[in-house]
Amino acid sequence: MKFKSGPLAAGFLVTLAPALVQAQAVAPKPPNAAVAETVTEVVVTAQKRSEKLSDVPISITALGAAQLTARHVSSLSDLTSAAPNLHAIGTVGDDTPIFALRGVSMSDYSLNQSGPIATYYDEAYVGNFAEFGVSLFDIERIEVLRGPQGTLYGRNSTGGAVNLIANKPTFENSGDLTVGYGNYGRKEASGAFNTFFGDQVAVRAAFSAAQADGWFKNTNGPDLNATRNIGGRLSVLYQPNDNFDAILRVSASYANPRNYGILADPGASGIGAGVYTAFHELFPASNPNVDDFRTGLNNRTLSADYTPRRKNRAEAASLNMNWKLAEGLTVTSVTSGNKAVLFVPEDTDGSPLKALEIPYYDRVRQVAQDLRVSYDRSARVKLTAGAYASREFVYNSTNFKIYQNIDANGDSVINSQDCIDAFPVACQIKNSFNQKKTSLAFYSDGQYRLTSALTLRAGLRYTDDRGVLNAFKSQAIGADEVVVMNLIPGSTTDLDATTGARFHNTDLSGKLGLDYKTDGGTLLYAVASRGYRGSGFNAQAFFDPSELTVAKPEALKAMETGLKTQFFERRLQLSTAIFYYSYKNQQFINVDPITTAQQLQNLPKSQVYGAEIEFVGKPFRTLTLSGGLGLLSSKIIEGSVGGVDVHGHQLANAPKVSLSLAGDWQAIDQPWGQVTLHLDGVVNSKQYFDVLNNNAQAQSSYALLNGRVAYRTPSQALEIAVWAKNIADEFYYTSRISVAGFGFNYQHLGEPRTFGVTGTYRY
Repeated sequence: MKFKSGPLAAGFLVTLAPALVQAQAVAPKPPNAAVAETVTEVVVTAQKRSEKLSDVPISITALGAAQLTARHVSSLSDLTSAAPNLHAIGTVGDDTPIFALRGVSMSDYSLNQSGPIATYYDEAYVGNFAEFGVSLFDIERIEVLRGPQGTLYGRNSTGGAVNLIANKPTFENSGDLTVGYGNYGRKEASGAFNTFFGDQVAVRAAFSAAQADGWFKNTNGPDLNATRNIGGRLSVLYQPNDNFDAILRVSASYANPRNYGILADPGASGIGAGVYTAFHELFPASNPNVDDFRTGLNNRTLSADYTPRRKNRAEAASLNMNWKLAEGLTVTSVTSGNKAVLFVPEDTDGSPLKALEIPYYDRVRQVAQDLRVSYDRSARVKLTAGAYASREFVYNSTNFKIYQNIDANGDSVINSQDCIDAFPVACQIKNSFNQKKTSLAFYSDGQYRLTSALTLRAGLRYTDDRGVLNAFKSQAIGADEVVVMNLIPGSTTDLDATTGARFHNTDLSGKLGLDYKTDGGTLLYAVASRGYRGSGFNAQAFFDPSELTVAKPEALKAMETGLKTQFFERRLQLSTAIFYYSYKNQQFINVDPITTAQQLQNLPKSQVYGAEIEFVGKPFRTLTLSGGLGLLSSKIIEGSVGGVDVHGHQLANAPKVSLSLAGDWQAIDQPWGQVTLHLDGVVNSKQYFDVLNNNAQAQSSYALLNGRVAYRTPSQALEIAVWAKNIADEFYYTSRISVAGFGFNYQHLGEPRTFGVTGTYRY
């Protein structure tokens, strides 16, 4: 593998590291420093073994249960407020975010895709949006890993991984129950119950439920962006002896809130782009002149007429087993299965018109097996070797409903003849297909201690990915559900004709690194790695066979250097990383703003470089401060979109600066109880939502502020807390796309100010 290094990465260890090590050596010791005042070490399993975060030569952000509670993290999108250079695009909804990490993202909202940032629930890979379900309850820890992951993980990923680790059953009787109430009529409850049977079996049952009215005011129906979900998880631990343990987890969740709303910002001709006016002039009796300009509506109000409930049903099961065959030799098996359905009924124009409505439907089944052997008996050598296999079946259907209330021929009836006479006006353009993807991989990772301080690390992975698309068809259908045309594959004799596509990718990737541990505990590391993401099928092909494309596989070559150290007798922990990426064939959806035709394409070459700095400090026994700074520079080296050369443009979803800060203060500690205050905030600089870097589809810099005040009884059994998110009620976008052909900008919004009170009982 060949790597190209930027000047920041090349000089990092030479210039910055010695200065920090020297600073650690001469840092003054605070008077009367007590052990209780040191920063608590976080233990992570990013390298498939329990290690202190400060000992892991990877750029990681880890959030424990207390931090998740303090931040009132209720969806995966909330993670972006705590992890530098992590962002979420809300095109599919906040509960199914598309992650972007260090500029590596998936600019594709198709429900058949799996992103370049892999998500794992208790080591089981979950790829499809529908499978996310209701997941963030009874969580022990969340880890965000940056950079290519493949030599230690079953599934390969280009940009990083998000690991969700649920609380495990323990051999004790314990539990907790939390209930809460908030604005927008929010009601929520969650809890867990843990017990055991003898000295071999322990059981933990957990649940979560939430309901809230929509915060996107709708003058033409129920308010949108609502909450209505319930989920449960049962975990059973079997541990007959010290050499074997197995955890069976079974979970299910269901959500059916009012769907998200779309802020459709009208252009000069209004929503409808003048089409309603044109047909009114042709047939005034049957077509009112109703092009919409959102008159009298503010930015958090819409007038949508298509408001069915969103539905997401997800079921999952996993079995994690560990056999200790001999001293230092362990076999681990992770077997998982998922089944899910997601229905997203989108009023795309956000208006009382029927200019554009798009219901999405996704049904998925996935099975996977990860088997690995780990050897760590020797203090000098540690090895991991594994094999991974998965199979995913997806049925996907998307329906473009275009101008469904226009009588295109003036006969006072809207039916299939209108679709024939004025295609695509008065048509439903509906596609559907079956997709099967299989992945087989063999991976290895090892470390060899060259000296007491210097360690060599290396890993290698071979991946074989195959995909088959069949039964693909796109049809033009009238408002009366009569099929009038076969658009893809384009048959004029068989309206139900189908086509297909396939791919077969093989890839060899890996990593090579060195890390150095000083006597004082400072870790310095440098690593070169290569990430890979397999091909994908375009689920947004509707009008022409040329849209049914297969994207090339992505490849990312990465170089990273980093440092993890402590100061002031471990009262301050600091982690820094500097990285350089050479990004090849990034996959993205290109939407033609005039015709809305969409193709899944590749950007031939881009580069990204930047840095993260994270810290946790305890200046006083009662105060903990933490934060992170992400710096990012991205540039397209080669590529064109719709005939426009985008050389020199920024990548989508890659703001240059992201800053997060948090503080936890134990303000009162008295015999009658404890009062703690939490405050956190995040600042993001301007970001573009497309590679054309149009300002009309960008988000300017913005800041969010969140807080929590909690009281605990002396026994710690009861806690009452008041929380608030987006305290300043900041207005911002999570996705923006130009659909000028329909006369508007398509825009998702971030949540407004929310607040509430919760009560928790623990025993």
